[in-house]
Amino acid sequence: MKPDLILLGHGSGGKLSHQLLNDLIIPILSQNTQTDQNDAAVLAAPPGRLAFTTDSFVVDPIFFSGGTIGDLAINGTVNDLSMVGARPLAISVGLIIEEGLPIPDLQRVLQSMRLAAETAEVSIVVGDTKVVPRGKADKLFINTSGIGVLDHDYDIRGSLAEVGDKILINGTMGDHGMAVLACREGLTLDTSIQTDSIALNHLVHDLIAQCGTGVHVLRDPTRGGVATTLKEIALQSEVQITLDEAALPMNPAVAAACSLLGFDPLFVANEGKLLAFVKADLADQALRVLAQSPGGQQAAIIGEVTAKGPGQVRLKTAIGGLRAVEMLAGEQLPRIC
Repeated sequence: MKPDLILLGHGSGGKLSHQLLNDLIIPILSQNTQTDQNDAAVLAAPPGRLAFTTDSFVVDPIFFSGGTIGDLAINGTVNDLSMVGARPLAISVGLIIEEGLPIPDLQRVLQSMRLAAETAEVSIVVGDTKVVPRGKADKLFINTSGIGVLDHDYDIRGSLAEVGDKILINGTMGDHGMAVLACREGLTLDTSIQTDSIALNHLVHDLIAQCGTGVHVLRDPTRGGVATTLKEIALQSEVQITLDEAALPMNPAVAAACSLLGFDPLFVANEGKLLAFVKADLADQALRVLAQSPGGQQAAIIGEVTAKGPGQVRLKTAIGGLRAVEMLAGEQLPRIC
């Protein structure tokens, strides 16, 4: 046993646990060395409706091009709150650490979480740490929960897509999935492939501020990609969606990697993208808002809601045909988030 590795004793609740908390976890995540450690965080209740979400992150590897499991966890939780129009306020962090994880690796993950939280302007207010024996986990799993406030009266949900709505995306598809896969498999792909993991709360705030009730649906197309997410929305809203293949933004390196490996980029995971269903007469304004925000410079209008129906998604191909788009069958890229 070495002092630079996580030991089972770090999860015992005893001296080693307190050392790990007081010397590493709390100073990084809370930016101070507080000793007032209670069983719950007490938060002031803001006016407005509350939003609550939870998620778990088991991505393999824990470090990949452009990100870590840590900033992925914070950004993913912030984005889930943002997709209902909420302003993220506070996040909890649960760490499940495998015995033997190098402490410098844990420190790197924690620092990435702190930076992501600072960028999103959200507080990490409470947490928990457990250590499991070697072979009972895979380095590090993270569970997060988040609370946000809706300080407006707009209703944004997957069942509210309307005929005529334009569908926007804030940038290129499939970057995260390909970045993680390349690191996992040791593939020598173009170095321009990096995760797109970012917090979208500021972008969403600007979009809602400018377009208000014209924003009907927001959703982040993570596992299952754009295709699966759109199919879910089509089923929820009972509408028919038509996508324009020529309008779909793609990083050329990602497109080439997908072609080489036999993946359809419509089904590859994203972690910094959103799909917005917006009233047709506000679509151009919404596009300008997205394009002026960090993470939205390659925003595009990629399709529209064309009719009421039993939840169909169709892709207008580059040669003018139409093909049905269904949900992802099976697990194309396991442990991608």
